[in-house]
Amino acid sequence: MVEHYLYGAKVFCAIPLFDHPVLIPAATHGEHAALELLPRNDGGMQGNYNESMHLYTTHGREVLLHTDRELASSVPGQPWCLEVAGVVSFTWTGGEPVIRYQLHDDGTWPLLIFWFVHIFLPLHLTLQRSYDFIHAAAVEVNGQAILFIGPSTGGKSTLGDYFLKRGHPMLSDDKVAAFRRRGEYYAVPSHPHHRPFREFEVLGYPVEPFAERSRPIHAFYVLEWAKAGAGVELTEVTGFRKFEELLPNYLYHFRFLQEQRLRWLAQLASQSLVFRVSRPRDLARMHEVYELVCEHSRQLRK
Repeated sequence: MVEHYLYGAKVFCAIPLFDHPVLIPAATHGEHAALELLPRNDGGMQGNYNESMHLYTTHGREVLLHTDRELASSVPGQPWCLEVAGVVSFTWTGGEPVIRYQLHDDGTWPLLIFWFVHIFLPLHLTLQRSYDFIHAAAVEVNGQAILFIGPSTGGKSTLGDYFLKRGHPMLSDDKVAAFRRRGEYYAVPSHPHHRPFREFEVLGYPVEPFAERSRPIHAFYVLEWAKAGAGVELTEVTGFRKFEELLPNYLYHFRFLQEQRLRWLAQLASQSLVFRVSRPRDLARMHEVYELVCEHSRQLRK
């Protein structure tokens, strides 16, 4: 069995998920049970799935979640199935470490890897209450995590790529696992790939350097576009508006997790520094954004 560390959790698989598995035991808030990814040998989904919900459509595929009861909790012994229509289904039992997969007509091994790493694991770790996930790109600056958040096509991955090419380790390209320990929030390394382009069902390029451990969240930078020719500006977000900026970027809005989610986000907002970065759509001026954020981040440490 090949050992991987993904989102701080140890994952065993009979075949390597990547050409060069990265063995990085990220520091987390507690011990994660090691997971095993194994094939289904019975030809289909197993379990009594009375309840189903359409999660979303992403990467051109319908994604559905099945279980045996109303979606009000995740408890030991509860059967689950995440179905990517036409591609693959992942089945597991609450509290148990084995994940079974079944490829469908359109399924291939590269597609299975993409859906398992990029979509399934964040969902699974959320349902198991291991982490809360934020839609962001995260890099290290001076040994701490800074997170870029904003709407889709807002330039998060492009800016993250600019930092990466200048030697800043990447924690995550898209989904940031976060946890709270001794009153401080940490961002967890996800997987060593980066996708600074819009293409369906690919993890992206292998990342070097990739973060070696979880890092304290230093600040959030909310990206927004300015008019052509405008300057690059940075302003602090304060009070309740910090919560308003973070809320749309929290992933997996399950109704049964709403109370925990809002409490967690309120604590995160109250303890976090949030800044808005306004810049024009001009790649030639990316260095201005980079220099401003790096200098600002250094000043925050003083």
